[in-house]
Amino acid sequence: MTVPSDEARAARTAPPGPPRRATFRLLKQLFTDRLALMGDNADTYGDVVRIAIGPKAMYLVNHPDLAKHVLADNAANYHKGIGLQEARRALGDGLLTSDGDTWKKQRRTIQPVFQPKRISRQAAVVASEVDTLVQRLAEHDGPVEILHEMTGLTLGVLGKTLLDAELGGYETLGHSFEAVQDQAMFEAVTLSMVPQWVPLKKQVGFRTARDDLRRIADELVDQRLANPVENGEDVLSRLIASGSGEGASRTRMRDELITLLLAGHETTASTLGWAFHLIDEHPEVGERLHTEAVEVLGDRLPEHEDLRKLTYTVAVVEEVMRMYPPVWLLPRIAQADDEIGGYHVPAGSDVVVVPYTLHRHPGFWTDPERFDPERFTAAERPPRYAYLPFGAGPRFCIGNSLGVMEAVFVLAMAARDLELRKVPGKVVEPEAMLSLRVRGGLPMTVHRRERRRRSEAA
Repeated sequence: MTVPSDEARAARTAPPGPPRRATFRLLKQLFTDRLALMGDNADTYGDVVRIAIGPKAMYLVNHPDLAKHVLADNAANYHKGIGLQEARRALGDGLLTSDGDTWKKQRRTIQPVFQPKRISRQAAVVASEVDTLVQRLAEHDGPVEILHEMTGLTLGVLGKTLLDAELGGYETLGHSFEAVQDQAMFEAVTLSMVPQWVPLKKQVGFRTARDDLRRIADELVDQRLANPVENGEDVLSRLIASGSGEGASRTRMRDELITLLLAGHETTASTLGWAFHLIDEHPEVGERLHTEAVEVLGDRLPEHEDLRKLTYTVAVVEEVMRMYPPVWLLPRIAQADDEIGGYHVPAGSDVVVVPYTLHRHPGFWTDPERFDPERFTAAERPPRYAYLPFGAGPRFCIGNSLGVMEAVFVLAMAARDLELRKVPGKVVEPEAMLSLRVRGGLPMTVHRRERRRRSEAA
């Protein structure tokens, strides 16, 4: 009989983690506070943690080198996992949920829409949409639901920049996507053990939302087929052109559009919500944003070249995404046995890289709970894989450039002309769904600023 070497035995050792007697506490956290579930166990057990809940075991990865292994070096072994698998019922096999050759083909089809030169040409469209929003907010009397406003903005920008379509008439989109996220997370935490036909309010709402999203996607496809754009560069045109003669299948186009609508607006809207919350908590940051916007922009709309000049504004966006990464969880399923950090991970295991905890790792971030945009203006930065607001590896977020440009333009133009303050008594808490959003919305009051001249700002 062959005796395994010490190295082989070590490689088959399970990572540390909470004991079985902690199951009920873990279940409670899984339902009510998923961020604490991840953070507490990373703090207690280290950079690789095995969390067993019922019949399933989840492997938490919380180190830049190990995140690189899962997301980049051995990415072929890790397909999309918990949460995204459940979201497939509404999103279908879109870019967010597909794997393998299907994903590669989809990525090749859509990638040209996000080329840097094309995105830079969209700057005027983005700036115009933001200007309309800021002017409307300036005239608002009484509290405004800022997350609703940001959702409307980001959907409008997405429609005009990526689809060459108007989405203003689809007011139900935001609510439908919330229902999709709620149901996907419900199925994930209940291990899909509740039959889908059970008439729970959440499940009924999901079915209504799914039908609504499919209807909207079909209408957008029909509009483009009826009014084709010659040599169109937008997503709809490319999906049609990628088909065989008669265009792409309706199901495929629907899946791609629903996925794009969700991923293209939710992450940026969430980032902006957290940004306005943090700026309100740190008024000195708002003043620096205002000063920079006056200096760089004056009275004009921003242009793409201004991204290199709005350095502090960019740093604020980066720090917001560090503290509250819109994609807080990167779930994967191991296709074959693997070794992570010297520990054995069996095939079929749920493996999760958690940007939320990684962005707070005390080994790579100084005073990680402090909101400090200047950490992103320093010459020395943490390791590449210690900061993953857009994921990493082959599945790096395709829309990162557009999202950052949109967020920077919003913060610069809003800080130049307005001051937003949270309604007194509003408690801001994170809600970890498919994205990391502010629980229960973010009502704020809007106050006009007296715009200073450039010489006064200096």
